[in-house]
Amino acid sequence: MTDDVLNYSQPGPFTTLDAAQLPLIEGLPDDPVGVCVAVQSLVIQPTDATALGIPEDRIAEKNIRPVNELIASLTALDPAPLRRPRTPETRVIGTCRHFATIACAILRARGVASRARCGFGTYFQEGRGFDHWITEYWDDDQRRWVRVDTEHLGKDFVARPDDLAPGEFLTGGEAWVQYRGGMIDPHTFGTAGTDHAWGPHEISGNVVRDLAALCKQEILNWDEWGRMTAAYEGKTGPDYDQLIDVVADACSKDDPSALIRLFANPDLAVPQHIIG
Repeated sequence: MTDDVLNYSQPGPFTTLDAAQLPLIEGLPDDPVGVCVAVQSLVIQPTDATALGIPEDRIAEKNIRPVNELIASLTALDPAPLRRPRTPETRVIGTCRHFATIACAILRARGVASRARCGFGTYFQEGRGFDHWITEYWDDDQRRWVRVDTEHLGKDFVARPDDLAPGEFLTGGEAWVQYRGGMIDPHTFGTAGTDHAWGPHEISGNVVRDLAALCKQEILNWDEWGRMTAAYEGKTGPDYDQLIDVVADACSKDDPSALIRLFANPDLAVPQHIIG
């Protein structure tokens, strides 16, 4: 890892735009929330795409990790600058992760410290935490990270999707700490639309994904590596839970040296075949 890996105002492996793509972000709003609003018209969820009759072979766009490749897919459909709202059929197909990460890439291209975060939204259904990604940016005046639900700006799931209140979105680590402290039922946390993807190991999976995102490797919602698959299968024990405790603590403290050290752990490091 390089010394500047945690400089969130600079792009990472998945958030670097090609030089030829930089003119596409000209004319976007100057404020971070305005950028996130613009990103809403760039992405469409797979279920919405299917409902609109978008060809099935395009659904694979949801598996694209690097933002420059997502932008390339967008401009192949419509070469217009990103400031121009797009019709649903000319948006790239993706998930909450894509909304969050595209916004992050544009903000970093402008030198704005920003991060995509992996965790759970607690405001979609009472008593449930749904797997979700959001964008956060550093506000110099307030000296804090501001959390933005990029996908759901303008919707009424929560009062201020442009500045999520504490507890409305829990990072993987925040949810894990609450689970370990007996404050939440882990079986109410998981992936919407599934019967099986709920419970402690869904939370631990998002702890590891959020660590990767904090180390500027914003992988896909369903990417698995290290001992994650074994955890999902119930084949890990207290030693793995204790490792996740350490990761959750480091993520909550935003301790760069601890994050970098943990991300070098073979159980936590994103493998080359995903990065490539």
